[in-house]
Amino acid sequence: MNDDFDKLQATENFTVDDVEVVEKVRAHDGYFKVDRYQLRHRKHEGGWTEVMSREIFERGHATAVFLFDPELDKVVFIEQFRPGAFAAFNSPWFDAKTHSPWVLECVAGIIDEGESPEDVARRECIEEANCAVVDMVPITHYLASPGGTTESIFLFCARIDASNVGGVHGLEHEHEDIRVISVDTDTAMAWLDQGRFINAMTLIAMQWFKLNLSDLRARWS
Repeated sequence: MNDDFDKLQATENFTVDDVEVVEKVRAHDGYFKVDRYQLRHRKHEGGWTEVMSREIFERGHATAVFLFDPELDKVVFIEQFRPGAFAAFNSPWFDAKTHSPWVLECVAGIIDEGESPEDVARRECIEEANCAVVDMVPITHYLASPGGTTESIFLFCARIDASNVGGVHGLEHEHEDIRVISVDTDTAMAWLDQGRFINAMTLIAMQWFKLNLSDLRARWS
């Protein structure tokens, strides 16, 4: 784990030692994995809960990278089809006519065994956006959806050269069809205000970028 990131903290009173796992079984072992837990935990007012059954999506951990070229004042995003978004937009909570399952995102990828978050950042920038990382700043490390998945995200801001970015990239054997989009900083900020970003990693990255843009420009001037 990168020392630049704060460790994920439990509450002041409770830790993982205040959870008892009675049983854990692999309920699904396909493209994604699901584990079924029988567990109980200590309560705020004392004592223990009853044993509960919960299915947990074992997603692994990932790195996401927000791409910025301070020389050209450009921000680079990727756009790709997301089956989860497709399923969500077919619910009554979204207007499927105004929401597209082709999602505007940061570069991102799963951390494989033996890799560091920084390794993944550099690898995914090449694979998904065909650009090299010049420098990186850690933004945060957060849980993606702690109610139901193990996934956490190491989020970085990377300095890149955006002069030749564009086109469609990705690994064919992973069914990736990734379009690279480069826009000026003002356009990216306008998209943020307009609500165009609809996934957590990109929203967090853009809000951080908005707050830290002056410092980034000074660092990379």
